[in-house]
Amino acid sequence: MNESVDTLQSLIISAHRLTRIAAQHTGNGTSPAVWRTLSILINDGPMRIGELAAASRVAQPTMTKIVQNLAAEDLIRRIADVDDARAWLIAITPKGQNALNTWLQQVAESAAPLFSDLTADDWAAMRAVASILERHISVSEVAA
Repeated sequence: MNESVDTLQSLIISAHRLTRIAAQHTGNGTSPAVWRTLSILINDGPMRIGELAAASRVAQPTMTKIVQNLAAEDLIRRIADVDDARAWLIAITPKGQNALNTWLQQVAESAAPLFSDLTADDWAAMRAVASILERHISVSEVAA
């Protein structure tokens, strides 16, 4: 492997590990698939259940169950698909947005102690990496 690939691999592994550890420390027992689903809907907008299942990397029957549970909690809603009257789109509700934002805040607060010794330069580097990731992920999503 080359150095760029090694760096990306390390970054991906560390990000997954950080998210897992911080999420566990929140004490919130909600399935990661729920948060991933809500996040996809915020980032990508309403979509059909099959598309949502593919984006979340779960089987369609699993996504159907997730959507049923989220709808029962008023975290998502079904809206008519203007392109196909037989189909429905799944959209996040304001309550779903608030729930996701609250969970993300809890995860960030749970992770904060791990970084309490960072210097101002370290934080500047973290902000730079976050900006680079955001910029490149947005570009790749548009191209995909």
